[in-house]
Amino acid sequence: MSRDASGTPSTGLGRRELLAATGVAATAGLAGCTDVLAEEGRQVPIAGSSTVFPVTEAVAAAYFEERPNVNVSISQTGTGGGFSNFFCPGMTAINNASREVADIEREQCSENGIEPIEFTIATDALTVVVNPGADWVDCLTVEELREIWRTDGAQRWSDVRDDWPDEEFELYGADTTSGTFDYFVETIIGEDANHRSDYHGTEKDRTIVQGVRGSEHAIGYFGFAFYAENPNQIKAVGIDSGDGCIEPSIETAMNGEYTPLSRPLFIYASDQALADPEVQDFLRFYIEQSATDLIAEVGYVPVTEDVRDENLEKLEAAIDEVTA
Repeated sequence: MSRDASGTPSTGLGRRELLAATGVAATAGLAGCTDVLAEEGRQVPIAGSSTVFPVTEAVAAAYFEERPNVNVSISQTGTGGGFSNFFCPGMTAINNASREVADIEREQCSENGIEPIEFTIATDALTVVVNPGADWVDCLTVEELREIWRTDGAQRWSDVRDDWPDEEFELYGADTTSGTFDYFVETIIGEDANHRSDYHGTEKDRTIVQGVRGSEHAIGYFGFAFYAENPNQIKAVGIDSGDGCIEPSIETAMNGEYTPLSRPLFIYASDQALADPEVQDFLRFYIEQSATDLIAEVGYVPVTEDVRDENLEKLEAAIDEVTA
């Protein structure tokens, strides 16, 4: 049952091989697997954000070392797709999220008797990337980035700056079901414009890496972890929000310099699922790991020990309420 986001068997290297060896399932077909494994009482089904996916993936692999009898299945559906299609209907215990749960999603969950419980697990430096051969661009202002990505904005590199190539963009970004898409629209596009639709939108961030790597005139955006995983294949672009150009990095996200594209990352637990001891145990482990170097190794900023402790207290209070 180990599959990638498209539902095809996973054939990747590195962390993928580790997951295959440990038995952590990265799968798009949650429904069938979940029903069978739930009967065994050793299932923690998770869906949601592709940005948070590598964090949960790494935590699940570490958890397997301690609890090899528990199956953690993870699907990349986008934050919104995870909430609407899996979490709020009660099919998953946890939703990865690169933005806060929306009011309409809370309403959907409430209709099914589910309350989402929020835990901040990392900070991301959302990263704009170009082809390594694009030697004309190392930095973009927020307004230039907006002109590239808004509807009826720039169509060619030369529309942004006269001395840049007179070539059309090849655009790669987050799918509309993604929390990354929502955050990018809110932070860069703004309320008075729309995100352009003539781009390659996907929940598979490695597809963005491949697309940008394959075209000198390409530009894309995604979570920092996917750039950190491929620094020799694509080039990160610095962002100037008015105080000079700042490169995306764990350090600049941590110290608050990388604005406006640094953002918190979340997991949401279903209060109903907290009745399951396996879910309780996994969440305790996850929250404890969120303040460790494991998060930095993935490519994000760990939470502080204070945030970790607050999350643990929130979790225990929610468990007490559900199991009382």
